[in-house]
Amino acid sequence: MNGIHLYESKHTEGYNIRVHFHHHYQLLYVIDGEGSILLEGETHHISEHSTMVIFPYSKHAVSSTTRMTLLVLSFDEGMLEGMFTPLNKEDIGFTGSFCCKLPHLQANEMKLLLRKLLFEERQQGMFHDWAMRTHLSEILLGLCRVQQSDCMQDANSLRAEKIRNYIEKHYYESLTAEQLAQKFGVSARYSNTIFKERYKQTPIQYLNEIRHSLAKKLLAETDMNIVSLCFEVGYESLPTFYRSFKQLAQMSPTVFRQMNQREP
Repeated sequence: MNGIHLYESKHTEGYNIRVHFHHHYQLLYVIDGEGSILLEGETHHISEHSTMVIFPYSKHAVSSTTRMTLLVLSFDEGMLEGMFTPLNKEDIGFTGSFCCKLPHLQANEMKLLLRKLLFEERQQGMFHDWAMRTHLSEILLGLCRVQQSDCMQDANSLRAEKIRNYIEKHYYESLTAEQLAQKFGVSARYSNTIFKERYKQTPIQYLNEIRHSLAKKLLAETDMNIVSLCFEVGYESLPTFYRSFKQLAQMSPTVFRQMNQREP
């Protein structure tokens, strides 16, 4: 195969394509319907807006669970020559087959570019090759940006998880938002943002939640005096402990103990 070609592929319900590979690149875009793709040994559910980039010699198989329509964009290695300059494919993560579900905005952009390719495919005018390569470049740029965004999301999610684990192991320490963020090499604002995206609260809110849960347990199950209890769960002063506890429990530690402490 030489150049760039775009065509529509319709699959009936329950249709299966056996495992195979191509000598060229393919981009599959689901227009409608549902199914799955086996790509390099991993199965992905696919539906409207799912996009697969399949590298040469990458084994894959497509199955449809409903009637499914795909747009298939095929292109050879020569079409990528100089496309990523001054970067290379490794810099942008364009190194192997992948499957992704495009967000709504990116899906609309993808559909527009694919329509432009279909138009050029039919026109075969003077600027056909130039236009086809330009639109292919725009499509790959959009996909690389989605991939980069996904990688950043994964990294942020991992960092948020590490912050959470640190809080669970060090809740008794005197920790501010700034100190906590500094331990992970980010700003307090950034730390708050990525933690809230993952856990729907800030790191300090989670810290107070951990301390509050332990304080309730100690109040209900032990006779530890409140000053010692305050110190053990990580509060620097009794007034701060009382204020925080009352804000979360809607009652003072003393009242909570009276209402919840078990009979000896």
